[in-house]
Amino acid sequence: MWEAAGAGAAAAKIARIGFLTSASAEGSESRLAAFQQGLRELGYVEGTHFTVEFRDAGGDPDRLPELAADLVRIKADILVVQGSAAAQAGKQATSGIPIVIGNAADPVGNGLVASLARPGGNVTGLSGFQLGVVTKRLELLNAVVPSASRIAVLWRPSNPSHPLQLNQTRAAAPALGVTVIPLEAEDADDIDRAFAMIRQERSGALIVFGFGALQRQILELAAQSHLPASYPMRGDVEAGGLMSYGTSLEDLYRRAAAYVDKILKGTKPADLPVEQPRTFECIINLKTAQALGLTIPHHVLLQATEVIE
Repeated sequence: MWEAAGAGAAAAKIARIGFLTSASAEGSESRLAAFQQGLRELGYVEGTHFTVEFRDAGGDPDRLPELAADLVRIKADILVVQGSAAAQAGKQATSGIPIVIGNAADPVGNGLVASLARPGGNVTGLSGFQLGVVTKRLELLNAVVPSASRIAVLWRPSNPSHPLQLNQTRAAAPALGVTVIPLEAEDADDIDRAFAMIRQERSGALIVFGFGALQRQILELAAQSHLPASYPMRGDVEAGGLMSYGTSLEDLYRRAAAYVDKILKGTKPADLPVEQPRTFECIINLKTAQALGLTIPHHVLLQATEVIE
């Protein structure tokens, strides 16, 4: 057991924390930094109280099992996992090492925990998804592009959270008077085919779920197609996307540090309830809106947490 760093006591040993993600190192940088900041706020000093063993799959989720097995092999004391796929890889690799989810959609439905209140087993952490997020994303896009009666949804079947998000998007569509066109994609060729289908289906707008390293290709094709698109994360809009709405992942990873702190002090993961998101972000790129010939309604701008000009 580790002594309480926040109380000024020296740690009995240096905790080796494995950080596992299916994204690239660049794509995970802000979340890792938020997690490390959370530990510092709790009194932990990197190199004195903890070290981080970082493993990224570079956008290829098929690599996650081998990376998780490697963290088990080096005897990591705790695994912090980014996303549902990484969480499942971690759970399959070990039933003994505590696993803290930084973000994962529907951890109960994905079989990661028994329930939010009583996770059971060695996995706990934070749900990165809350009912209503996908609905809100569709509502905002509909408000910005009211002429788009057919909205394409680009999703990845291998991502455990995407079927859930797709089902919720479909359920919300009738009330808004729009038709959802689901388009599956796993690799770059699939994405090219999906955009060809978008043109064929005459979709007037696009919702994109997370695609990791492939997101850049999607952003470029959306711009080339003059297609208004909504994304899940801030970085997508900073890279030129029109808008995003979703959970603040940086906030989740700061909170993940509190789970690590409690586990290092002796609390079992099974006794730590899974928590829901608290902070949400709506980012709008006005430069992209102008290039698309769109005027963002005032009531949408009022909901934006950040506007890029």
